[in-house]
Amino acid sequence: MKVSVQAVAVWGKIAPSHSITAIMITDDQQTIVTGSEEGQICLWDLSSELKISSKEILFGHTASVTCLAKARE
Repeated sequence: MKVSVQAVAVWGKIAPSHSITAIMITDDQQTIVTGSEEGQICLWDLSSELKISSKEILFGHTASVTCLAKARE
């Protein structure tokens, strides 16, 4: 059974800037990953109707994210 978890915004009325500097799509073509100039990594759901919705935003990098790569299993 697949469980879906809704993303929760924790930044108030205005979301943080996310100037995209890198982008990657997963092999199953259901998730887009973006890296930003501000040092964040965002995960986005991509539906079969090509609708994009936010999933998660990851903070912690101290420099721009300029490259994304997927790990091997």
